[in-house]
Amino acid sequence: MFDKLFEAQQKAGEVKKRLDAITVTGTAEGGKITVTANANKAVQTVTIDDAFLKDADKEELEELLVVAINKAMEQADNVSQSEMAAMTKDMFGGIGGLFGK
Repeated sequence: MFDKLFEAQQKAGEVKKRLDAITVTGTAEGGKITVTANANKAVQTVTIDDAFLKDADKEELEELLVVAINKAMEQADNVSQSEMAAMTKDMFGGIGGLFGK
């Protein structure tokens, strides 16, 4: 059983590295604001259209940044859950594999 737990730790580390390399994006207002992050939820860039920035007020900008960030984080969650589910399935073949069945 300890071998399985050690293997799971190693696989989790591998998944984290893969998630670091996967890019997700969230956009708001038709792409006028774009947030890029990795699947481990680390925001990498925020891009704001110059023309939009000139006309936007502070409150509008803040609201749209929140929308774009939340969309990127939702995508990161989805990718992360898929990667972890695949790792768990490969590792244990379902719950029975954990108990040597």
